[in-house]
Amino acid sequence: MTAMPARAFARETDTRGFDLSADRDTLYRDGIVGLKGAFSRDWAESMREDMMTAFWEAIQRPGGAVGRGPRRWYVEIHPQAFRGFVDLVTHPWVAGMCEAVCGPDYEIVEIGFDTPFQGAKRQPWHRDFPSPRDTYEARRITSLAFNLTGIDVTPDMGPFEIASGTQWDDGRTWKHEMFPPQEVWDRFEERGVKKYPHAGDISCRSALTVHRGTTHNSPIARPVLVLGVDAPGAGHAALHDLMVTQDYYDALPQSVRDHLVCRVVDKLVPVTQKHDIEGLVMGAE
Repeated sequence: MTAMPARAFARETDTRGFDLSADRDTLYRDGIVGLKGAFSRDWAESMREDMMTAFWEAIQRPGGAVGRGPRRWYVEIHPQAFRGFVDLVTHPWVAGMCEAVCGPDYEIVEIGFDTPFQGAKRQPWHRDFPSPRDTYEARRITSLAFNLTGIDVTPDMGPFEIASGTQWDDGRTWKHEMFPPQEVWDRFEERGVKKYPHAGDISCRSALTVHRGTTHNSPIARPVLVLGVDAPGAGHAALHDLMVTQDYYDALPQSVRDHLVCRVVDKLVPVTQKHDIEGLVMGAE
């Protein structure tokens, strides 16, 4: 993969500002919170271009794109393959939410994207990994997933659906501690909210909040960027392998280097993904 230098994009952050304390409260209540218009549409279009370029490269090599059900893939990328990486991780709302939820020593552990195409099926309700004791007992969120859509989402584009408040569910009796049995799905259906973000919006969620992708009938692909952040000790860096070249690392702001968990390498090699959610491959309907 060709390394791309960090590049600043014009940002059109919502001039009304935001209340991090209130947004943290919303996250703790609902399991998800969003910021409208965090980036310009031009910035979002460049992000979409980078995601689709990375997808067509990844799909051609073993382990490059991991199935998340029929016609749906997840791809992990190098930070420098996404021209807006520095813009994203230094955005005041993103950095502010990371610190407010995961503490001042938060860790950036993952960058990737999910891409459903026409024909993608509805996924089973799931969370992205088992809940730690800190969450199901102490009710503390120790990891975050930021999502940014590459296009304006419409009802035929398999919108993301999330069951509000379910980040606190224990889940230890579920299959792989991630997939609740169908006999309890009614509860998630009642709480389920489909999301229709526009390009430039950001959402921040606990990956433990039960969610699913829905049926994608549109001929237009819907790539969604994912930025994964941990509190110290959460351990999800072991599931990923962020790497950057020395020149790219040296050019990063110190505020980014302080939080980025990565290998510094002479030459980038393709990412072989370690986090394969097996239940999504066979469970879509």
